[in-house]
Amino acid sequence: MPRGEKKLQELYGTTKRAASFYKNQLLHYLNEGMTEFISKQGMVFIATADSGGNCDSSFRAGPAGFMRVIDEKTLIYPEYKGNGVMASLGNIYENPHIGLMFIDFFEYHIGLHVNGKASIIDNNELNSLKMTQKMINDIKENEGNRPEHWVIIKVDEAYIHCSKHIPKLQQFDKKISRGTDDENQKGGDFFKVKQTKKV
Repeated sequence: MPRGEKKLQELYGTTKRAASFYKNQLLHYLNEGMTEFISKQGMVFIATADSGGNCDSSFRAGPAGFMRVIDEKTLIYPEYKGNGVMASLGNIYENPHIGLMFIDFFEYHIGLHVNGKASIIDNNELNSLKMTQKMINDIKENEGNRPEHWVIIKVDEAYIHCSKHIPKLQQFDKKISRGTDDENQKGGDFFKVKQTKKV
C-alpha cells in the first residue's frame, strides 16, 4: 500500500473502511469477471509519469476487445499511428508504472482500475508472448500491420470503480479511421493553437 494512502486513511479516519475495500474488492490479478469486462471495452484511459513524476493522461480506443488479456497477470494493447510525440510511450520508457481506467458508460455503468508495469514491444516480438493460437489469429485478422508498437502490462492490482457517479451515455456509430493523417478527421487545429500561440 502506498504510504500516502495509509497516512491519509489514518488522518481522515477511513482506515477501517479502506481495509474492508482492500479485503473485498482488490485483487493482484484479473479474475474471470474482469477479463470478460475488458474484452467488451472499446476504450480506456491511461495514466503514465516520467522518471521525475511528471504525469500525463491519455485515451486509447479500438474495436471492442482491442485490449487483450493474455493471462490473469498480463494485458496487451496496440499503439496505432499518432501525432509522433510519444508522450505515453516516452513515459513508459522512463518509468514503467501505468494506470488503466476502463469505464463502461453504456451497459453496466461501472469502472475497473488496473495498475501495473508496462513495457513496449514491436509487432515482430508478439511471438515471444505466450498467446493461444486463437488470440494470434485474432490479432492477425483484426490488427494486421496497423499497430506500430504494442504495450504489455504486468498487473499489480485490479479493483472496481463504483458506478454512482458514472453517467449513462448513448453510443452512436461513427466511422473510425485509425492511423489517418487527414487533418479534418484528426480534428485539425480545433483549439486554435496556431492563431493564439504567444511567441
